[in-house]
Amino acid sequence: MRSARRVEWLAAGLATGLTAIALSACGGTGSDVGSSASSASSASPGSSASAVSAVSSASASSATAQASPSSSVEKLTEDVDLSAFTRSTVVDNAWFPLKPGTQLVHKGASTVDGERLAHDVVLTVTDLVKEIEGVRNVVIYELDFTDGTLNEAELAFFAQDDTGTVWHFGQYPEVYENGKLVEAPTWIAGQQGAKVGITMKADPQLGQPSYSQGWGPAVDWKDRARLAKANQKTCVPAGCYTGVLVTEEFVTAEPDAFQLKYYARGVGTVRVGWAGANDQDKEELELVKAVTLDPAALAKVRRQVLALEKHAYQVSKTVYGTTKPMTLNTTAG
Repeated sequence: MRSARRVEWLAAGLATGLTAIALSACGGTGSDVGSSASSASSASPGSSASAVSAVSSASASSATAQASPSSSVEKLTEDVDLSAFTRSTVVDNAWFPLKPGTQLVHKGASTVDGERLAHDVVLTVTDLVKEIEGVRNVVIYELDFTDGTLNEAELAFFAQDDTGTVWHFGQYPEVYENGKLVEAPTWIAGQQGAKVGITMKADPQLGQPSYSQGWGPAVDWKDRARLAKANQKTCVPAGCYTGVLVTEEFVTAEPDAFQLKYYARGVGTVRVGWAGANDQDKEELELVKAVTLDPAALAKVRRQVLALEKHAYQVSKTVYGTTKPMTLNTTAG
């Protein structure tokens, strides 16, 4: 993902275990989900990467054209009522649903040091929760592979308020190079000036001002987003989707560089693209598989997540080390 959001490494033994779990889970240890999509044959990593490249920067750049100017004033950070999260782990937002056991597998390509490389992302909604600023968050586990090698592993925390808006409360990323930890730029709301941000509004509308996706100044995490297109159609290896929303994510200090995300109702992110002359990564991803993990596969992921959290307490003592341990999610919808 974008440089401000990078996460990486895991000690060699842990990285090996994570890779094994990701590959076994992607091999079909669950049932297909996302019934709103028409059926489509699975694509190999190579064919997926070439298919993704069809989303050109030229067409992506037209996204902004559909968003009319807004008279509202953009805010550096978002106001949030922390008392309005009475069922925070029931994340049923139409565009960003987080049902425990759901796993989304994206494949594509990105540019690394001037070279175009295969890029795979495996996102799993765990059955764990973590309390941050008094709000119980769903724990997301994301593994990021470049050219078949694990280079990022991340714990991310999301909660839905009583209006249906999904908020981002922080993340613990580990970044690896050659099997070694190189950084873990952690931000947690309430720590070191960090503040929660919006991941998906309950009722996103064209013309609304951009919003903060989270504010982690200590690690320079200042991502923003706005809705660029609505009611779009897109086809990926997992299927064809209509009524798709397209958001553009950016960092104000990095002009003319955007990450485009395509959200399908009832599924979540089905495509990732890019726009702007200054975008360096040119990341392109397509959803190739959406499954519900069986209990055994979900239990394996849970063990890996708890192992990563144990490591987080050692690596990020002053930030992550101040948080309460994860617990099982007993209230998810």
